[in-house]
Amino acid sequence: MAIRRSAKTTRRPKQSSQPWLHVKGAEIQEFGTVRMFPLGLSWDARMYSCQRLNQILADTQILYNLYKKHHWLMRGPTFYQLHLLLDKHAGEQLELVDQLAERVQTLGGVAIGDPRHVAEITVIPRPPDGAEEVPAMLSRLIEAHETILVAGHDAARRAQEMGDDGTNDLLVSDVIRTGEMQTWFLIEHLVDTPLVEAPEG
Repeated sequence: MAIRRSAKTTRRPKQSSQPWLHVKGAEIQEFGTVRMFPLGLSWDARMYSCQRLNQILADTQILYNLYKKHHWLMRGPTFYQLHLLLDKHAGEQLELVDQLAERVQTLGGVAIGDPRHVAEITVIPRPPDGAEEVPAMLSRLIEAHETILVAGHDAARRAQEMGDDGTNDLLVSDVIRTGEMQTWFLIEHLVDTPLVEAPEG
């Protein structure tokens, strides 16, 4: 005699096109931690690189915003040239922001992104809220670049010692080379030289 089994029916939730709004959830990874990824790198190497990269990332985000601010506030006879140059540099810094953040994520870390968090850890001094004279704005950008370059050289050297070639490559090939080139372009605008005639000698 065959035994009849009652089939259980599972009810699917009714589908809706209404988005879920005001969703809140638990923090699933704390800032300053790294997940275990099979990258052939030690936990110490990945932790070190994430810490250094996040500092450089925070400072680079500030540098990007300084470039945008000074791009908007530029004035004087070289307004057009500097307005365009600073915007170009800002775009290149924004690309570095993304590359740095993605490297932190690749290593299993948490990239710093909230501007309020960035403001808490950056070491680049805050500028005045108003407009400065043009040489002061350019000098401020140069000093911010130097801060990032010093940190970049040190972090790249240490990352190489720990076997983190990817972080070393990012810092040397992108962060440092871009920063050096941009610094050069800014410095040459602070040289006081005549535009159309040489001094008699």
